[in-house]
Amino acid sequence: MKEMSVAGKLRTATGKKATKELRKEGYVPCNLYGEAKGEDGKPLAKAFAILATDLRKLVYTPHVYVANIDIEGEKHTAVMKEIQFHPTTDAILHIDFFEINEEKPLTIGIPVHLVGLAQGIRDGGRMNLSIRKIEVTAPFRQIPEQLDIDVTDLRIGKSIKVGQLSFEGLDIATSKEVVVCSIKMTRAASKNAAAEETEEAAE
Repeated sequence: MKEMSVAGKLRTATGKKATKELRKEGYVPCNLYGEAKGEDGKPLAKAFAILATDLRKLVYTPHVYVANIDIEGEKHTAVMKEIQFHPTTDAILHIDFFEINEEKPLTIGIPVHLVGLAQGIRDGGRMNLSIRKIEVTAPFRQIPEQLDIDVTDLRIGKSIKVGQLSFEGLDIATSKEVVVCSIKMTRAASKNAAAEETEEAAE
């Protein structure tokens, strides 16, 4: 997986007024969750903030990054688990990070990358990508930047489901019944098929 380093500052106040002031200063409020839990059994959060400009490359990208976060000299390795955006401006309002434990598997969505020119496309069909990421579980050092899926033999009317896939060293967490991609019939492909049937009948 790709890695990116960002610097953060601790948040001592976490109310609405404090977070509003942080955003005015150009910061995004964040929480970092690890394995530590409170008396109620819920994960404890470390409150901090990162400059919005430093987060753009981490958030607005098709890639999945591991974030090396330096919070006032305290270093953490984490992945983004939840991002809140403003409903009209799409500005980043809040991010939850989950700290990585190198000894324990991590479950995360990895981008799908279709490889090859599908037979169905050559026949005039249209590729339909149903999901852009597949959830996988593995130690984070073993998780790839993308999941390559060969679609060369995929024909019109056919699909590839998650259950048909396997990747070395990865356990797939997404449901097996989820369709990853399929080839849809187009008008052009339908006309070509009809023309071929007419020619065959004439012969």
